[in-house]
This record gives sequence, structure tokens and C-alpha cells, in this order.
Amino acid sequence: MPRFARLGERLDEIEREGLRRQLRPLFPTGPTTAELAGAEVDVFSSNDYLGLARRLRSAWRGCGTGSSRLIAGDRNAHHALEEKLEALFCAPALVFPSGYHANLAVMTTLFESGDRVASDALNHASIIDGLRLSSAKVEVVEHGAASPDGVRGHVVEGLYSMDGDQLELRKLVGSPWLVVDEAHAVGCLGPGGRGASFEQNVVPDVLIGTFGKAYGAAGAFVIGPPELKRLLTSKGRSFIYTTGLAEPAARAALMGMELATDALREQLAENVRRFRSGLHQLGGRVPPGKDHIVGVVLGDRTMQAADTLLDQHIFVPGIRYPTVPRGQERLRFSLSAAHTPEQIDRCLEVLGRCL
Repeated sequence: MPRFARLGERLDEIEREGLRRQLRPLFPTGPTTAELAGAEVDVFSSNDYLGLARRLRSAWRGCGTGSSRLIAGDRNAHHALEEKLEALFCAPALVFPSGYHANLAVMTTLFESGDRVASDALNHASIIDGLRLSSAKVEVVEHGAASPDGVRGHVVEGLYSMDGDQLELRKLVGSPWLVVDEAHAVGCLGPGGRGASFEQNVVPDVLIGTFGKAYGAAGAFVIGPPELKRLLTSKGRSFIYTTGLAEPAARAALMGMELATDALREQLAENVRRFRSGLHQLGGRVPPGKDHIVGVVLGDRTMQAADTLLDQHIFVPGIRYPTVPRGQERLRFSLSAAHTPEQIDRCLEVLGRCL
């Protein structure tokens, strides 16, 4: 068999199932607009929830770190960012190059051989992969279920990235370790933008957040007890064996945290209310939740609906299997504080033709 024949066969299988993914270059022209294939579109799929990404251009100064932070890549910008996080969360912080790196480090370091760990059925791929790489025995529990007896920890998300719902975290308090990935909530929800946990008056044992969504930059962080920070620094493989967060990204994250104000969070909440209310008036099934991720499940009509929206210059790619289960294909709308009422209303008008 020729060397690449099996790769071709696998690609053909993906093509037959209609699951081929492709990159489409977007050239941003504003916080919620972009040029795609020569036409301007309104973007309703970005995780730039507060519309800060383009405002951070002046902060992208400095250079790449060139090495792991433990070798030659530690910078003052990393420590300034960790100090700002520690002031916000009143607990030690450690900065990572990405949310994937952060979750791999937490799951493989916190949990040991012989531990039983509960993982919510709808957890993100980075959590799943991290737990698979750990030595722990993982018990996948029904979405929103309480912690099984005898587990050493329970891993959930603060705001789920596909359904946009929050769990009742109070009923999980008391687990030996409550680990909450707040990637889609940090900056947007809770007092000071601390996340869905704090919105529910719950302080998780470990919190994972990102700078690449509401804060408009790149990178991620872990909040936890002092012992965990020291352990991650010495044993977290995805921290030790990767190049540190680039200095420009760290400086942009610092600025993003400064710009993420209560006023922007309230504007985001107002845009969410407008969109969800309009969706209800269209007669469609209003998705669960109350926050800025709104998944409109259309099943096998999803890609046709995405094309209809794009024909009217509204960019919302369809979400398909295996990201969501078969039959749960959807349009995932991400609201931003930067969306205008006119953009929201026009999006709802076109969406109404698809429901």
C-alpha cells in the first residue's frame, strides 16, 4: 500500500459522511464584522464576548519567549499577569499558553493512580483528554448529575460551550476537589467577571480560565491553592515541556483584564436579552440557559440554515458531529457586547426563515 493511501481512505470516509472541515480566512473589519470571500459579514460565532480583541492591538508588543518558562522563557509580563489574577481571585494563579495546556496539566497532575474522578458528560475535549492521560479512573456522569459517592474530584464547566447552560454548582460543593473550567464565563459573568461559579456564590477548589475569549487576547490560567501551583510548576508536563506564553499575548491579556468592565458585561447581558427574547417571538424553541451562548438545534437542517444566513452576510458556521451528538447539530450563536441592536434584529429576521 502506498505510504499515504490509508490517509486518503480516511479522508474519503470523512467526505462521504459530510464531515469535512475547512478553514475560511476571515479578515476582521470591526469587533463583530469581517470580510469573507470579498463580502462583509456580521460575525455571530466569535468568542470575543466583550468585543475587546481589536482594541488590544497596541498591547501586542514584545517577543516570543523562546523556551519553557522554567528554562529561559519566564518574563515579567507573566508575573504581572499572575499578580493581577491573584488580586481578582484571592488565590494563587499560574499562566499557560492555552486552555488545552492548562486542562492537561491540571487533570494529569491533580489526580493520581487509584483516584476516582467524576467528569460531566458534556465536558470539553481538553478536559476529556486530560483525564484520559491521567492515571485516575474516570466516571462519566450524566450532565448535571451530583457527585457519585467516593470520588476524589468532580470536573465540570462553568458555562457549557455548546448548550450555553450553567450547572447548579452548589450541589457539587463538598466533593474533595471541585474543578470548574470557566473558559466561556470568565470576564463575562459573576462579580468582577470571575465566572459562573462566583455568580452562584461558589468558590471552586480549582478554576481554569482563558484570556482568548472575553479578554480578547490569548493564553490561559489556573487558580488554586498554593500547593497546586507549586506542584503544577514541578510536575505539570504541559507547563514544563512547552514554550511559555508569548510576551505580547501576556501584555494583551493584562490590558484585556483592565478593559473588561462592568459596563461591558451589562451591555453583553442586554444584547443576550434582546436576542433570546427575539428568538422566543419567532416561535422557535428557546435554548436553555440565560447567557451569551445560544445553541439553536436544527439537526440535519443545520448546514442549510448556515448557508442561508451566510447568503445574507451573517456568519454562523454549523456545529456538527462529533462536536455534538448526531441529531443535535446546531447553529451556535455567540453574542458580544459589541453587537448592535440592528445586527441582532437583522440576524433574527434571517434566522426566522430557517425555523
